[in-house]
Amino acid sequence: MSLAATLRAALDEGRARDTALVADDRLAGMASDPLPAAVLAAVVDRAAPTMLFTTRTATLRTHAGQVAFPGGRIDPGDAGPIDAALREAEEEIALPRDRVDVVGLADPYQTVSGFRVTPVLAVIPPDLPLVPHDVEVADWFEVPFGFLLDPAHHLVRDGEWRGQRRHYYEILWRDRRIWGATAAMIVNLARRLGRA
Repeated sequence: MSLAATLRAALDEGRARDTALVADDRLAGMASDPLPAAVLAAVVDRAAPTMLFTTRTATLRTHAGQVAFPGGRIDPGDAGPIDAALREAEEEIALPRDRVDVVGLADPYQTVSGFRVTPVLAVIPPDLPLVPHDVEVADWFEVPFGFLLDPAHHLVRDGEWRGQRRHYYEILWRDRRIWGATAAMIVNLARRLGRA
């Protein structure tokens, strides 16, 4: 069975279970009418699969220097979350749409910054000649998929945001810090796939 088929089956099976996901609707100060967004949660089809991430440039107005999935706001011209995630990945790292095998939509996650983000789970071949968009993306990297799905690496942290204490997830891999909404989407995916 291919990696995409295996993930598709696990995602479908996970939806049939009553899985507790990361609560995203009880945080104070969240937008009541969130903006739709989508990200590409791309698993690289290696002997030991990895997941693709970008690091945002330090000059961006929001979330500068943070680790993220390729993605962004769903534009009016997008046919939906899949189209938006593929468009954004193409713009941000020159990932060709025709090399992406979409597995399905993972659970949406509402951020405290006012977005309802739909992760698009997909499989891509290894060693594509990806090129970061110099204004938005400082670089891209891969993290072992098994490492990300392991609940031992899902660290719970807390901090203050708009005068309120809030909890968030953090995943540390080598010198990379994956946290906030991106980490929460990984935790949700791990739970949905039955790995947590």
